[in-house]
Amino acid sequence: MRASLLRLTVASTMGVVLSGLAGCGTINEQLTVGLADHVPQWAGGLPANAPPRPGTAKYDAYMREQERLRNMPAAERQKIEAAKAAETGQQPAEPSAVR
Repeated sequence: MRASLLRLTVASTMGVVLSGLAGCGTINEQLTVGLADHVPQWAGGLPANAPPRPGTAKYDAYMREQERLRNMPAAERQKIEAAKAAETGQQPAEPSAVR
């Protein structure tokens, strides 16, 4: 009798622990969508120049700006990119050779 009571206790405890772990997995999946944007870059978060997330108003404006730049002649686009690079203190992007 004592052995079956011990087995029942162990089985129910394991069931509670495993249910808790399964619940944490689904909660974390939903939380990371919103929390990932707020992690600092030094801790592995998004860099400052990362594009906005799809489905936001900033994303729509970003895509319009990208389309405008894509339709612009290459010489003008390089001048704008060089000015932006000088603002941020980064090296201007080199045009990649198409092979």
